[in-house]
Amino acid sequence: MHIHLLQHGPDHGPARLTDWLTSMGHSHTVFHLYDGELPPRPGDCDALIVLDGPEALLNAPPSWHKAEEKLITRLLDSHKPLMGIGLGAHYIAEALGAISAPGTYPEAGWHSVSLADDSPFALPEIFDAFMWHRYVFSLPDEALPLGGSAAAPVQGFAWDAGRVVGLLCHLEASHASVKQLMAGQPVPEGRDDYLQSEAAIFAQPKRFDHLAPLLDRLLSQWLGHA
Repeated sequence: MHIHLLQHGPDHGPARLTDWLTSMGHSHTVFHLYDGELPPRPGDCDALIVLDGPEALLNAPPSWHKAEEKLITRLLDSHKPLMGIGLGAHYIAEALGAISAPGTYPEAGWHSVSLADDSPFALPEIFDAFMWHRYVFSLPDEALPLGGSAAAPVQGFAWDAGRVVGLLCHLEASHASVKQLMAGQPVPEGRDDYLQSEAAIFAQPKRFDHLAPLLDRLLSQWLGHA
């Protein structure tokens, strides 16, 4: 399979995603929309991943976002797998009629996600994931929830029997990708109940390794719909 990835900022790269795709024998192309690259045509890929990006883009969409919106809509209307992470999940949720808005509590660092009773995701009932967000989204109509954390009840969703997936939490994060993120992006603003310091985030490096099997399970399930 050939997968396209849409990147929205230099500090929000694919992290572990491209390594996993390569290891599984899939080819991929990353489109750097923030650097002037145009979104691809929907017929040029077998699946699409819409990556995270600065949350400021939710309130001030860049000029290229209209073309990205059309691409997301085309993929929703197709039979191809579509995944969004962070900002990308917001874009997909909004395309499905959901609402994005600032959450009561921003999240930064490691937080536990409890799988929803009706979650279709093949993941542990409770797992830790990396968080970096101020905004949350509502559950789209006809979507099933991933589950929630103490600060954000909707940490993800599956739509169209799992062909379309949106994730607020980050299973693709690596030590290097989070270092780059924190060097270039401010910590989400708001109440600090669920905001961790840089020292706390990197205190247990093996936490990043524990994300790898979760990502593998999720991506294998998602691409199984191709």
